[in-house]
Amino acid sequence: MSSPTAHKLATARQKKDTADQAFKIGNTKDALKSYHESLMYLLGLDKNALQSIGMAPKTTETTKDGKVQEKTEVDEIVEKIYANMSACHLKNGNWKRAQETAEKALAKNENNYKAMFRKGKALGEQGFFEKSVKVLEDLKTKNPTDKELVEQEIERLRAIDNERERVHKKKMKGFLNKAEKKGNTLSLEEGSSSVPESIKQGFIEEVKDE
Repeated sequence: MSSPTAHKLATARQKKDTADQAFKIGNTKDALKSYHESLMYLLGLDKNALQSIGMAPKTTETTKDGKVQEKTEVDEIVEKIYANMSACHLKNGNWKRAQETAEKALAKNENNYKAMFRKGKALGEQGFFEKSVKVLEDLKTKNPTDKELVEQEIERLRAIDNERERVHKKKMKGFLNKAEKKGNTLSLEEGSSSVPESIKQGFIEEVKDE
């Protein structure tokens, strides 16, 4: 294969291999860089050009909305790259990007179990606990083999969500107490009837904004 298309494909594979090796040793920065470079080659490839070098669609899949989806080797590589990028972002604590790249992997294959797990984890870490559980419960149904692992992750995210809620309530209680004390001080100093309406409204707005 010596055509431009074949060259791009070969370069993309090489970049992905480099990224995989970087990820294995924990170098997520270089891994993400090489994954991104690989995608730049892969996403510009035309399917007709791929067929001209003997790369016809390998499989056809029917999605949950009934659409028939043809998949080439390039689609499979792109799916794996996005799933691996999601793993990198999770390791870096970049939850939003982890979610986005997992979703791109799932757009290529809605039954990519690793991508589903990473999406659920990323949603939970961002505070979207109910959405996270929905994804992870779906994963349990599709892949019972990992049921125990998924349930452990749900419980971990539930604990984080409960703690987040506890801190939020404590913070709100503190704001309300502070506003109440401030209001009482003004009333004692100036008399409740002499407190301007704008100041009273200010207390209410302060609490609502927080």
